[in-house]
Formats: sequence, C-alpha cells, structure tokens
Amino acid sequence: MDPNTILKMKEGAMGMAWLWMTCLIGVASSLEEILLDTTSETSEIGWTAHPPTNGWDEVSVLDDRKQLIRTFEVCNVAVPGQNNWLRTHFIERRGAHRVHIRLRFSVRDCASMRTVASSCKETFTLYYNESDTDVPTKEHPEWYEGPWSKVDTVAADESFSQVDSTGKVVKMNVKVRSFGPLSKRGFFLAFQDSGACMSLVAVQVFFYKCPAVVKGFASFPETFAGGERTSLVEAPGTCVPDAEEASSTGSSGVRLHCNGEGEWMVAIGRCACRAGYEPADDEKICKACVTGTFKASVGDARCSPCPTHSYSSTPGSSECRCLTRYYRSSSDISDAPCTSTPSAPRDLSYEIIGSNVLLTWRLPKDLGGRKDVFFNVVCKVCPAGFLGPCVHCRDSVQFEPRQNGLTESRVQVSNLLARVQYVFEIQAVNLVTELSTDAPQYASINVSTSQSVPSAVPMMHQVSRTMSSITLSWPQPDQPNGIILDYQLRYFDKSEDEDNSFTLTSETNMATISNLSPGKIYAFQVRARTAVGYGPYSGKMYFQTLVGGERSEMVQDRLPLIVGSALGGLAFLVIAAIAILAIVFKSKRRETPYTDRLQQYITTRGLGVKYYIDPSTYEDPNEAIREFAKEIDVSFVKIEEVIGSGEFGEVCFGRLKPPGKREYTVAIKTLKAGYSDEQRREFLSEASIMGQFEHPNVIRLEGVVTKSRPVMIVTEFMENGSLDSFLRQKEGQFSVLQLVGMLRGIAAGMRYLSDMNYVHRDLAARNILVNSNLVCKVSDFGCQDFWRMMPQIQHTRGPWVVRSLFAGLPQRQYSIANSHPQVTSGALGL
Repeated sequence: MDPNTILKMKEGAMGMAWLWMTCLIGVASSLEEILLDTTSETSEIGWTAHPPTNGWDEVSVLDDRKQLIRTFEVCNVAVPGQNNWLRTHFIERRGAHRVHIRLRFSVRDCASMRTVASSCKETFTLYYNESDTDVPTKEHPEWYEGPWSKVDTVAADESFSQVDSTGKVVKMNVKVRSFGPLSKRGFFLAFQDSGACMSLVAVQVFFYKCPAVVKGFASFPETFAGGERTSLVEAPGTCVPDAEEASSTGSSGVRLHCNGEGEWMVAIGRCACRAGYEPADDEKICKACVTGTFKASVGDARCSPCPTHSYSSTPGSSECRCLTRYYRSSSDISDAPCTSTPSAPRDLSYEIIGSNVLLTWRLPKDLGGRKDVFFNVVCKVCPAGFLGPCVHCRDSVQFEPRQNGLTESRVQVSNLLARVQYVFEIQAVNLVTELSTDAPQYASINVSTSQSVPSAVPMMHQVSRTMSSITLSWPQPDQPNGIILDYQLRYFDKSEDEDNSFTLTSETNMATISNLSPGKIYAFQVRARTAVGYGPYSGKMYFQTLVGGERSEMVQDRLPLIVGSALGGLAFLVIAAIAILAIVFKSKRRETPYTDRLQQYITTRGLGVKYYIDPSTYEDPNEAIREFAKEIDVSFVKIEEVIGSGEFGEVCFGRLKPPGKREYTVAIKTLKAGYSDEQRREFLSEASIMGQFEHPNVIRLEGVVTKSRPVMIVTEFMENGSLDSFLRQKEGQFSVLQLVGMLRGIAAGMRYLSDMNYVHRDLAARNILVNSNLVCKVSDFGCQDFWRMMPQIQHTRGPWVVRSLFAGLPQRQYSIANSHPQVTSGALGL
C-alpha cells in the first residue's frame, strides 16, 4: 500500500473523530477523588507519543454541544508490526492505595476496511509505571514492556464500520480498569497500540474513598479505600455528644471498615445514648429527655414517663424523684414506682388459750403500692383500769413464729402472766418504712388473761340437705369454759367473697340453713358463746345443696348402705392383708441380692398410722405448711444451676447442708417475685401434701423456705429422671426381673398412698421418677396449674432432668411419640 493511501485513510479517521459525540459523565459523588480527567480539556494535553510521527496524534474535535475536546487517535492498520506508545505526564496518587481508570474510546472494525494488514487489531494495552520523581524524558521510561506493569489488554465491546449521515460515531465503548496497591509518590500511564484504528476520547483517573459519616451515634472520618479489591481499611469512630460506647463484644473502641469500592461495612462496637438521652434524627444525635420523662440506662430505648408518684423537673433526667411521703427502697430499681408505708392492719382479734394468746388480723387496706408487707408485734403490760402508764413486756414473753418481720397474719404469744391486762400493737411495715419519718401504722387490742372464752368447735356434720337448705350439727367445744349460751353460725357462697357472709344464731348444737341456691357449695363456720363472750370460729367446712331432680338425703336413710359398705371394705382389707403376707413370705425366700439392692417394696403398717389430710381444708394455708413441712434455713441451701425457668418460677439443681450432716444434692423449685397470694398458696400446697408421706417409693420432701425470698420447695434429686424417658433411653438394656422389680416398687408406693387415703389421680410413667439405684418413686402431688403457667422452659441440663422436676407438667410437652413408655404406664395400672 502506497503512502498516499495510508495518508488518506488516516485523514478519514481524523475527520470522523470530529463527528464523534461523547456523553461523558461528570463524577459528582463524594466517593470518587479525581486524579486526572481529560473530558473537559480544550487545550493541548501534551502527552508523549512514541514514535513521534506515524503513531498517536492529539487532535481536537467538536462534541454535541459544538465545543472542542481533545482526543488521541491512531490508525496505522495498513502497515504491519505496529508498536505505538502514548504516555501520560506524571500523576500524583495523593494518598490513594488503588487507582481506577475510566476509558472512553471507539475502535474501527478491521473487516470494514479494505486495505488493511492481516495484523489489524481491535484492542490496545494499558500499562502503568510507579515513580517517586516527576522527571520523564522522551526516552524514559523506556518504550517497551520491561519497566512497565501491565494493567490489561483492553478490547472493544462494540466497533463501528461506518459513519452515519450526520457524522456521528455509531459505537462508543466505556471501560474501567484498576491497579494497586501503590506505594510511591505517583505513576505514569501508557497506552500501547499494536495495529488498531481507534480514538481515545477521554481518560479519567480516580480513586475511591469512604465519606465522613455519622452512623450508630458515632462519627467516622473520611477514609481512603484499600490497595486490593477485597481490602478493608479500619477507621476509628467517635461517639456523638451525649452518647457513649455500649459495645457488648468486650473489644474497646468503635470502628467501621472501608472496602475497596469506597463503601462502609463491618461495624465493630457501637455507641448508644447515655442515661437521660434518647435517639433522634435516625441515630445521628442524642436528645435530652423532656421534663416529666426519664431514661435510666445507656441504650437505644426512648424516654419514658415518670413512674407513679414521681417526677423529673429538668431535661436529661436519668431518674425521677419521689413525691413527698413516697420512697424507693434500696432493693428497688431506679425506674420503679415510688411507694408509701402501709396503713394499719384490719380486724385484729384474739383467742385466749390458757395463759397464751393467739392474735389474728387481716392485711391493711392500703399496702402503699407494695407487696412486701411485714408485721411487728409490740407487747405492753398495763395496770388495772389503765390508771398508770403501760410498760413493755418482760423478755420471757415468747412469740411464735417470731415477734418482728412476720409474713403471716397471726402470732401466738406465750409465757403470759395470769390476771394481767395486756395491750398488743400490730405494726404494718414494708421496705420503705425505715425511709419514712412517720411512725408505722398499727392496730391495738386489749387482752386480759383473766378472761376465758370457749375453745373452737372441733367439727361439723351434715344431717340432711335439700335444694334450698342444709341441716348441720356439731359437738360442744372441748373447752367450754362455762355454760354455753348459744352458737353463732357463719356461712357464705364459696364462689363469692368471705365479706358477703351471713350469720345465724342457734341455742342448740343443730341448725337448718334455708334460702340457699340449688347445687351451690357453701362454707360454714360455727362458734360458741358464754357469759364471757364468743369463742373463735371453727375452721371452714364445705357442704353443697342438691341439684334439681336429686333426692333429699339424710344420714338415717343411708345408714344401711354405710354399714354394708364398711363391712365389705373390712372383708376386702382382710383378704388383701393375707395376700400381701403370702407375697412377702415368697419374696423373702426367692429374693436375689440384686432385688435387695433395689429397694424394699412392701411396707407394713401398725397402730397409730397417719392418714392424709387435704391442705385445702385449712383456713390458713400457712398452718398446713407449718404442720407438714419442715422449714429450712436459707443459708443451708446452695443453688448451683438453674435448669428450667418460666414466667412465675424456676427449677434449680443445688445442694443442702443441714447442721451436723453431710451435704447432698437436691432439687429446688423457686417462686419468682411478684406472685399473687393464690399462686403462693398453690405453690406451697404441693409441699403440704408431700410432707405427709414417708416411704422409700414416694418422692421425699426435704423441706421448704418460706421466711425469706424466694420461696422454695426442696426435694430429693432423682438422677435418672422420669421413667418414660429413662426406659426410652435404655431400651432393651434391662432384664425382665429388673423391670418387674421397678413395677413392684411403684406398686408399693401406690399401696402406701392408698393406705394413707390419698388418691393420686394421675398415675403415669411420666410421673414416676428413678434415682441412681434404679429405685422408682411416685411423684406429682399437685401444683399442676402453677407449672402450666410456665410456657417457655429453657432446658440446660437435658430434658430428662427437667422432666424429673416438672413431674406435674402435661406429658405432651416432653414426650416423643413412642409406644414403649406408655406400655409401661398401662402395666402400672394393673
């Protein structure tokens, strides 16, 4: 190809460059820092080309806005062996670790040109060379690959083959390449052409950086991106005003990381608004709590209105102050409501038993907003006729259970002198009483030990009943202390409040109560009166009227049935006793050492045997606890691990160290603070039942803790848990003899309960517990409703241990579908 042809082709390409339109995007984002931009250059750029001629040329063209722009072109496609270089001037990196290059260029399609060499290319190569000095020459850096670092060979996605009628370029390419990490002061860029017909329209050199930002109540400075694509550059943060570090990771400092694209990510630690301030403006600032509100701790919570009986008078309060005569105890949290002292106890009464006095009362009408009410007893001796000042009782006077800090609404005073006038004051106090300047409120009563009223009526009997009436009779008090003038009967509907009771006076020990509702259960109490006055009421007893359609009942009508049933029952007991003796005799002859080690299955019963007493028949549930359960000093109990918890209580594994005995493991049920009286009564009723049983095949109650918080029930710890899960885990590992031995142990426990006149009502494998010696014991004596109020049990020692302590829970909460344990349950019913 002659030189004229080559010249014409080059002139044609240069002419088309004037018609190319560009749509260059100006970088306005704060994430890009521009190092070089030829987009808006109108004067000579002055880059160095090699060779100086017949290679890269710098030309001016008009864009769409008819403004001149500078471009670089090369189009020596007719001559093979092209090696044309274009080098930029020195570019300072200005702290950048990795540099990005945005290239806008067009390439002519080799196939669209007729006279081209076979070496025609549609690509070019990009290089860079780092340098600490800006001293380039026409020959340095050298014009070959050696001193240069290759970035990439850039190929066009689209090439053009002709120019449209308006002279616009048909195809335009935009490519972005990057290189790094950089360590020297700056660098040069070089573009190598190896035989392409192209135009380099614009070159932008930039780097990314993460902008200054406020995030999570912390401000972070502008940070350069790292030297690699995957680099993460750490930036320290500073908490905004009125915020402080609230990191829970244990690491110090608040940090963000800037990635290779100039984006923030991977936050470590965080800041939070301090007490008295709340988040605002999308977690950018912390705003002071307004007057009347507060925030007690560091965090993202909003300010809350002051609790009851408290106020805040300044913005930014972290605590609300109590109003006059209202207080917070040392155990109250800072955001708890302010409370006051209780009012005086109500309905203080007494019962004289010899030289002892039993004082009873009701809770104060106003508890001061608290539940931790206690009672103190003040005893005074007064001269006859109160003619002189009263003095405190001597130290020999005793109070049961104690004189101060009573949680029960009763106390028995003993060692009193006969024929002495006493004044008893019952003070109501709580945990804020010591903070008040006022004396505790109290109720007082005068008691003379010379007085003697009848003792309580021991019991009542139902003589007959109809749909609207009940006839009752009762014996004379054990200690009438004079002539009984009459009896006062008090009754009320069990489903209603005791305050809505009615009274009836009878001159005999029998009375008919009329105008009752059909099918209703009523509570009855009776007391005797002498010339001295009324004695105490008997315990509550419950009787029900007939439902419509039932036949009227009288004791005389049922006498033959009662006598026949008694004789039949006696015959059955004789036969059962003979059978048990035969079994015992045979088992003693054939019993193996292994069964000796398991347990003694059959128990004998002699004279003076106890019978089960339902705790619900006690007017005061605490009396049942005192009678059947042993009070344990809380210092003897050590809780080692909480193995189950819920809304109202927890189950724990712990140890018991009684005085003078070895320490041993126990299971501990605790009642959380904030319980109601009904929940406490139901919780302790299980202990009142368990405390009546003493058998090697019945779960043993160690004692209760009721004189401190939390309230606890302590039982023996059964290592192998419930029988159903134990058999499932050890399936196929026991012999028939071992299984029969377990069955005999369960039968012995149930026989004992039956002899105690206790009906279990829920015998199942899930309610049988197994200890480390494979001894089976019957459990679950109530409190089921209480534990069903605990829906979210968190197991920490495995489901079998929790099962052993939650014997009263429904089986569906723990059992897995499997027939084997239920077969065992069926066998137990036999």
